Amino acid sequence: MPELHIAAEFRAPLSYVYSWCTDFDPGDAQREREQYVRRILERTARRVVFEDLEDTKDGWVWSRHVVTLRPPNAWHSESVGSHRDASLEYALTPLPGDRTRLDLRWRRWPTARATVRRSKREIERSTAEAWRHLSRALERDYRADRVRPRR
Repeated sequence: MPELHIAAEFRAPLSYVYSWCTDFDPGDAQREREQYVRRILERTARRVVFEDLEDTKDGWVWSRHVVTLRPPNAWHSESVGSHRDASLEYALTPLPGDRTRLDLRWRRWPTARATVRRSKREIERSTAEAWRHLSRALERDYRADRVRPRR
């Protein structure tokens, strides 16, 4: 599989985007408008391990992600699953006006259980769509956090 790439922009500063994007939790599926269930197995200052499970029309799809955090602007994920394995690199770049750009580059390999082979274009399009949903959620949270009074 060739390298895949998408970019996303956020109207929030890099430090906020990094914290938000690397705070993996069970609510992430809802933010992406997906149906998987997420379980956090381990969380340390430098590593997060979680599993996602989704019931699809073709059966269960499972994946485990081992995320290495590289503050202040990057993280890496190695993922194994029932239908695909993947290696992902996330990098954030500050932009003018308190904006941040995310570049996601990854490779994925279908496993023998993969029932559907998707094209590079389809995979990038669906990933970009998920990040559009995440971007809206992140920006909504950022605006809400800015107006909350500090104690």
